Amino acid sequence: MTEARPQIGSTSPDAATDAISELAPGIARRLDRYVTRVVAPNPGVMTGPGTNTYLVGDGQLAVIDPGPGDSSHLRAIVAAGAGRIRWILCSHTHLDHAAAAMALAKATGAPIAAMDSPGTEHDAPLVLDRSLRDGDRIELDGTSIRTVSTPGHASNQVCFLLESTGMLFTGDHIMQGSTVVIWPPDGNMAAYLSSLRRLIPLDVAILAPGHGHLIANPVGEIERLIQHRLARENKVRQALRDTGRQATLQALLPVVYADVPPSLYPLAARSLQAHLEKLIEDREVVQAPDIGTYSLLESAQ
Repeated sequence: MTEARPQIGSTSPDAATDAISELAPGIARRLDRYVTRVVAPNPGVMTGPGTNTYLVGDGQLAVIDPGPGDSSHLRAIVAAGAGRIRWILCSHTHLDHAAAAMALAKATGAPIAAMDSPGTEHDAPLVLDRSLRDGDRIELDGTSIRTVSTPGHASNQVCFLLESTGMLFTGDHIMQGSTVVIWPPDGNMAAYLSSLRRLIPLDVAILAPGHGHLIANPVGEIERLIQHRLARENKVRQALRDTGRQATLQALLPVVYADVPPSLYPLAARSLQAHLEKLIEDREVVQAPDIGTYSLLESAQ
Protein backbone atom coordinates (compact mmCIF):
# COMPACT_ATOMS: atom_id res chain seq x y z
CA MET A 1 0.00 0.00 0.00
CA THR A 2 1.34 3.43 -0.96
CA GLU A 3 2.09 5.84 1.87
CA ALA A 4 0.06 9.04 2.21
CA ARG A 5 1.64 11.58 -0.08
CA PRO A 6 2.95 14.79 1.51
CA GLN A 7 1.51 18.15 0.50
CA ILE A 8 2.65 19.35 -2.89
CA GLY A 9 5.34 21.97 -2.38
CA SER A 10 6.58 20.61 0.95
CA THR A 11 8.55 17.78 -0.59
CA SER A 12 7.79 17.80 -4.31
CA PRO A 13 10.52 19.23 -6.55
CA ASP A 14 9.81 21.88 -9.13
CA ALA A 15 10.65 20.32 -12.49
CA ALA A 16 10.43 23.68 -14.25
CA THR A 17 13.02 25.16 -11.89
CA ASP A 18 15.24 22.09 -12.20
CA ALA A 19 15.07 22.29 -15.99
CA ILE A 20 17.00 25.57 -15.98
CA SER A 21 19.53 24.56 -13.32
CA GLU A 22 23.04 23.53 -14.24
CA LEU A 23 23.83 19.81 -14.26
CA ALA A 24 27.36 20.37 -13.02
CA PRO A 25 29.41 17.34 -11.93
CA GLY A 26 30.30 16.84 -8.30
CA ILE A 27 27.74 19.26 -6.84
CA ALA A 28 25.16 17.79 -4.46
CA ARG A 29 21.83 19.42 -5.42
CA ARG A 30 18.91 18.92 -3.05
CA LEU A 31 15.75 18.21 -5.07
CA ASP A 32 13.32 17.76 -2.18
CA ARG A 33 13.18 16.54 1.40
CA TYR A 34 14.12 13.01 0.39
CA VAL A 35 16.32 13.33 -2.69
CA THR A 36 19.75 14.76 -3.50
CA ARG A 37 21.34 14.44 -6.95
CA VAL A 38 25.04 14.31 -7.80
CA VAL A 39 25.97 14.31 -11.49
CA ALA A 40 28.95 12.21 -12.57
CA PRO A 41 31.73 13.75 -14.71
CA ASN A 42 31.01 11.51 -17.72
CA PRO A 43 29.17 13.64 -20.30
CA GLY A 44 28.83 12.23 -23.79
CA VAL A 45 26.60 11.15 -26.64
CA MET A 46 25.24 8.20 -24.65
CA THR A 47 25.18 9.90 -21.24
CA GLY A 48 24.07 13.47 -21.94
CA PRO A 49 25.31 15.82 -19.17
CA GLY A 50 26.50 12.77 -17.18
CA THR A 51 25.02 9.98 -15.11
CA ASN A 52 22.69 11.09 -12.30
CA THR A 53 23.40 9.54 -8.92
CA TYR A 54 20.57 9.99 -6.42
CA LEU A 55 20.82 9.83 -2.63
CA VAL A 56 17.35 8.98 -1.35
CA GLY A 57 15.95 8.99 2.18
CA ASP A 58 15.24 11.20 5.19
CA GLY A 59 17.63 9.60 7.67
CA GLN A 60 19.13 6.44 6.26
CA LEU A 61 20.02 6.80 2.60
CA ALA A 62 19.98 4.61 -0.49
CA VAL A 63 22.25 5.54 -3.38
CA ILE A 64 20.53 4.92 -6.70
CA ASP A 65 23.00 4.42 -9.58
CA PRO A 66 26.45 5.13 -8.11
CA GLY A 67 27.68 5.81 -11.64
CA PRO A 68 31.02 5.31 -13.41
CA GLY A 69 34.23 4.29 -11.73
CA ASP A 70 35.49 7.82 -11.18
CA SER A 71 37.30 8.67 -7.94
CA SER A 72 36.08 12.27 -7.78
CA HIS A 73 32.47 11.12 -8.20
CA LEU A 74 32.93 8.51 -5.49
CA ARG A 75 34.23 11.18 -3.11
CA ALA A 76 31.26 13.43 -3.92
CA ILE A 77 28.78 10.63 -3.15
CA VAL A 78 30.47 9.73 0.13
CA ALA A 79 30.56 13.39 1.17
CA ALA A 80 26.88 13.91 0.31
CA GLY A 81 25.97 10.73 2.20
CA ALA A 82 27.65 11.95 5.39
CA GLY A 83 27.84 8.47 6.92
CA ARG A 84 24.15 7.67 6.30
CA ILE A 85 24.38 5.45 3.20
CA ARG A 86 22.73 2.09 3.94
CA TRP A 87 21.97 0.71 0.45
CA ILE A 88 23.46 0.91 -3.04
CA LEU A 89 20.84 0.30 -5.73
CA CYS A 90 21.52 -0.07 -9.45
CA SER A 91 18.77 0.49 -12.02
CA HIS A 92 20.81 -1.80 -14.27
CA THR A 93 24.43 -2.88 -14.39
CA HIS A 94 25.79 -0.92 -17.35
CA LEU A 95 29.17 0.61 -16.63
CA ASP A 96 28.01 4.24 -16.57
CA HIS A 97 25.46 3.42 -13.85
CA ALA A 98 27.08 0.69 -11.78
CA ALA A 99 30.87 0.66 -12.16
CA ALA A 100 31.33 2.60 -8.89
CA ALA A 101 29.14 0.25 -6.85
CA MET A 102 31.88 -2.02 -5.51
CA ALA A 103 34.13 0.88 -4.50
CA LEU A 104 31.21 2.66 -2.82
CA ALA A 105 30.32 -0.52 -0.94
CA LYS A 106 33.90 -0.76 0.29
CA ALA A 107 33.91 2.90 1.35
CA THR A 108 30.57 2.78 3.18
CA GLY A 109 29.88 -0.85 4.09
CA ALA A 110 26.51 -0.58 2.34
CA PRO A 111 25.17 -3.67 0.51
CA ILE A 112 24.57 -3.67 -3.25
CA ALA A 113 21.18 -4.56 -4.70
CA ALA A 114 20.26 -4.95 -8.37
CA MET A 115 18.72 -7.45 -10.72
CA ASP A 116 21.14 -10.15 -11.84
CA SER A 117 23.49 -9.00 -14.59
CA PRO A 118 23.26 -10.48 -18.09
CA GLY A 119 27.06 -10.22 -18.20
CA THR A 120 27.47 -8.35 -21.49
CA GLU A 121 30.48 -6.23 -22.37
CA HIS A 122 28.50 -3.20 -21.18
CA ASP A 123 27.94 -4.54 -17.65
CA ALA A 124 30.04 -3.86 -14.57
CA PRO A 125 31.24 -6.96 -12.68
CA LEU A 126 29.30 -6.75 -9.41
CA VAL A 127 28.95 -9.00 -6.40
CA LEU A 128 25.34 -8.50 -5.27
CA ASP A 129 24.29 -8.67 -1.65
CA ARG A 130 20.65 -8.76 -2.74
CA SER A 131 19.26 -9.87 -6.07
CA LEU A 132 16.19 -7.74 -6.71
CA ARG A 133 12.87 -8.93 -8.08
CA ASP A 134 9.87 -6.99 -9.30
CA GLY A 135 7.93 -5.53 -6.37
CA ASP A 136 10.76 -5.77 -3.83
CA ARG A 137 10.96 -2.95 -1.30
CA ILE A 138 13.91 -1.26 0.38
CA GLU A 139 12.82 0.21 3.73
CA LEU A 140 14.48 3.43 4.91
CA ASP A 141 13.44 5.11 8.18
CA GLY A 142 9.73 5.30 7.48
CA THR A 143 9.82 5.54 3.70
CA SER A 144 10.28 2.83 1.10
CA ILE A 145 11.60 2.35 -2.41
CA ARG A 146 9.79 -0.19 -4.60
CA THR A 147 11.38 -2.02 -7.50
CA VAL A 148 9.49 -1.92 -10.80
CA SER A 149 10.92 -4.25 -13.44
CA THR A 150 11.18 -2.45 -16.81
CA PRO A 151 13.27 -4.53 -19.23
CA GLY A 152 13.93 -3.20 -22.70
CA HIS A 153 17.00 -0.99 -22.70
CA ALA A 154 18.63 -3.80 -20.73
CA SER A 155 17.16 -7.09 -19.62
CA ASN A 156 17.85 -6.23 -15.95
CA GLN A 157 16.68 -2.60 -16.10
CA VAL A 158 14.43 -1.58 -13.20
CA CYS A 159 12.85 1.66 -12.07
CA PHE A 160 12.67 2.61 -8.39
CA LEU A 161 9.51 4.24 -7.00
CA LEU A 162 9.86 6.39 -3.88
CA GLU A 163 6.45 5.58 -2.48
CA SER A 164 6.17 8.56 -0.12
CA THR A 165 6.33 11.14 -2.95
CA GLY A 166 5.75 9.27 -6.19
CA MET A 167 9.16 10.12 -7.65
CA LEU A 168 10.21 7.40 -10.10
CA PHE A 169 13.93 6.89 -10.70
CA THR A 170 14.08 5.59 -14.26
CA GLY A 171 17.73 4.78 -14.93
CA ASP A 172 18.02 4.41 -18.69
CA HIS A 173 14.39 3.41 -19.20
CA ILE A 174 13.54 7.10 -19.69
CA MET A 175 16.06 9.86 -20.34
CA GLN A 176 15.44 13.60 -20.39
CA GLY A 177 16.05 15.30 -23.72
CA SER A 178 16.71 12.14 -25.70
CA THR A 179 15.54 8.61 -26.40
CA VAL A 180 17.41 5.57 -25.17
CA VAL A 181 19.29 3.15 -27.41
CA ILE A 182 17.82 -0.35 -27.52
CA TRP A 183 20.82 -2.59 -28.14
CA PRO A 184 20.09 -6.24 -29.03
CA PRO A 185 20.48 -8.96 -28.07
CA ASP A 186 20.13 -7.87 -24.43
CA GLY A 187 17.98 -4.88 -25.40
CA ASN A 188 14.52 -5.70 -26.73
CA MET A 189 12.09 -3.27 -28.38
CA ALA A 190 8.92 -5.24 -27.63
CA ALA A 191 9.90 -5.49 -23.96
CA TYR A 192 10.74 -1.78 -23.90
CA LEU A 193 7.32 -0.73 -25.18
CA SER A 194 5.60 -3.10 -22.78
CA SER A 195 7.62 -1.68 -19.89
CA LEU A 196 6.68 1.89 -20.82
CA ARG A 197 2.99 0.95 -20.88
CA ARG A 198 3.37 -0.72 -17.49
CA LEU A 199 4.27 2.60 -15.87
CA ILE A 200 1.14 4.48 -16.96
CA PRO A 201 -1.22 3.18 -14.23
CA LEU A 202 1.35 3.64 -11.45
CA ASP A 203 1.01 6.50 -8.97
CA VAL A 204 3.96 8.48 -10.35
CA ALA A 205 4.26 12.22 -9.69
CA ILE A 206 7.56 13.02 -11.39
CA LEU A 207 10.35 11.23 -13.27
CA ALA A 208 13.97 11.30 -12.13
CA PRO A 209 15.95 10.01 -15.12
CA GLY A 210 19.42 8.52 -15.17
CA HIS A 211 20.55 11.37 -17.43
CA GLY A 212 19.22 14.92 -17.55
CA HIS A 213 16.72 16.96 -15.56
CA LEU A 214 13.57 15.96 -13.71
CA ILE A 215 10.57 15.36 -15.98
CA ALA A 216 7.10 16.58 -15.09
CA ASN A 217 3.83 15.09 -16.47
CA PRO A 218 5.00 11.46 -16.35
CA VAL A 219 2.05 9.97 -18.22
CA GLY A 220 2.36 12.54 -21.01
CA GLU A 221 6.08 11.84 -21.37
CA ILE A 222 5.58 8.07 -21.37
CA GLU A 223 2.85 8.29 -24.00
CA ARG A 224 5.08 10.57 -26.10
CA LEU A 225 7.88 8.00 -25.99
CA ILE A 226 5.52 5.19 -26.98
CA GLN A 227 4.19 7.18 -29.93
CA HIS A 228 7.74 8.09 -30.97
CA ARG A 229 8.75 4.43 -31.07
CA LEU A 230 5.60 3.39 -32.94
CA ALA A 231 6.14 6.18 -35.47
CA ARG A 232 9.69 4.92 -36.01
CA GLU A 233 8.32 1.40 -36.45
CA ASN A 234 5.96 2.71 -39.13
CA LYS A 235 8.94 4.28 -40.90
CA VAL A 236 10.58 0.85 -40.98
CA ARG A 237 7.45 -0.66 -42.58
CA GLN A 238 7.21 2.17 -45.10
CA ALA A 239 10.88 1.95 -46.01
CA LEU A 240 10.50 -1.76 -46.68
CA ARG A 241 7.42 -1.13 -48.82
CA ASP A 242 9.21 1.60 -50.78
CA THR A 243 12.17 -0.62 -51.64
CA GLY A 244 9.88 -3.15 -53.31
CA ARG A 245 12.52 -5.73 -52.55
CA GLN A 246 14.69 -7.03 -49.77
CA ALA A 247 16.75 -4.41 -47.98
CA THR A 248 19.75 -4.51 -45.67
CA LEU A 249 19.86 -2.74 -42.35
CA GLN A 250 22.46 -0.33 -43.71
CA ALA A 251 20.20 0.56 -46.65
CA LEU A 252 17.25 1.17 -44.32
CA LEU A 253 19.22 3.24 -41.82
CA PRO A 254 19.40 6.63 -43.63
CA VAL A 255 15.74 6.34 -44.64
CA VAL A 256 14.28 5.36 -41.26
CA TYR A 257 16.60 7.75 -39.39
CA ALA A 258 16.64 10.62 -41.88
CA ASP A 259 16.08 13.00 -38.94
CA VAL A 260 19.26 11.85 -37.19
CA PRO A 261 22.78 13.18 -37.92
CA PRO A 262 24.95 10.59 -39.72
CA SER A 263 27.40 10.76 -36.83
CA LEU A 264 24.76 8.98 -34.72
CA TYR A 265 24.04 6.24 -37.25
CA PRO A 266 26.13 3.61 -35.40
CA LEU A 267 23.85 4.03 -32.36
CA ALA A 268 20.69 4.36 -34.46
CA ALA A 269 21.59 1.09 -36.17
CA ARG A 270 21.23 -0.71 -32.83
CA SER A 271 17.70 0.59 -32.30
CA LEU A 272 16.83 -0.13 -35.94
CA GLN A 273 17.93 -3.71 -35.42
CA ALA A 274 15.69 -3.84 -32.34
CA HIS A 275 12.73 -2.51 -34.37
CA LEU A 276 13.34 -5.11 -37.07
CA GLU A 277 13.56 -7.90 -34.50
CA LYS A 278 10.24 -6.78 -33.00
CA LEU A 279 8.61 -6.81 -36.45
CA ILE A 280 10.00 -10.31 -36.99
CA GLU A 281 8.48 -11.38 -33.65
CA ASP A 282 5.20 -9.77 -34.77
CA ARG A 283 5.37 -11.80 -38.02
CA GLU A 284 5.38 -8.72 -40.18
CA VAL A 285 8.98 -8.99 -41.39
CA VAL A 286 11.15 -11.90 -42.46
CA GLN A 287 14.93 -11.98 -42.44
CA ALA A 288 17.20 -13.74 -44.87
CA PRO A 289 20.23 -14.28 -42.62
CA ASP A 290 22.40 -15.71 -45.37
CA ILE A 291 22.38 -12.41 -47.28
CA GLY A 292 21.51 -10.08 -44.38
CA THR A 293 18.31 -8.66 -45.82
CA TYR A 294 14.81 -7.95 -44.48
CA SER A 295 11.48 -7.85 -46.27
CA LEU A 296 7.82 -7.38 -45.38
CA LEU A 297 5.63 -10.45 -45.38
CA GLU A 298 2.75 -10.25 -47.83
CA SER A 299 0.25 -10.06 -44.96
CA ALA A 300 1.92 -6.81 -43.79
CA GLN A 301 2.06 -5.16 -47.21
